[in-house]
Amino acid sequence: MQLNRIPHVAIIGSDYTASKRFYTEILGLRVVAEDYRADRDSHKLDLALPDGSQLELFSFRNPPKRLSYPEACGLRHVAFEVEDVAAWKASLEAAGVAVEAVRLDEHTRRRFVFFADPDGLPLELYESRSRDGG
Repeated sequence: MQLNRIPHVAIIGSDYTASKRFYTEILGLRVVAEDYRADRDSHKLDLALPDGSQLELFSFRNPPKRLSYPEACGLRHVAFEVEDVAAWKASLEAAGVAVEAVRLDEHTRRRFVFFADPDGLPLELYESRSRDGG
């Protein structure tokens, strides 16, 4: 018996329109489905990554704020694998997104960088290959 993969990660946004724009237009995720649930006054947006995994973006009235950044107990951040962290950093900054300095993971030798979604959810870009070719 084993866990096979993570098919989706669920995110709650405080401003559905801003979050939808961020994840679709800035990060380029593809919309799979979008639903409004009137009984909950809530939106649900399913977004696909190229490997088949998905993000589920929800909206709810008055969701509680994240307690701290990013060391609150629970989910620390969501990481996305990319080919070129520096190119993504430049693209995000051109779109007005604040991005931290690129760092190098001393164990994997892969570059990574942190930024946040419109609600301050910590997101990471993690390079698919190490800097020494591995």
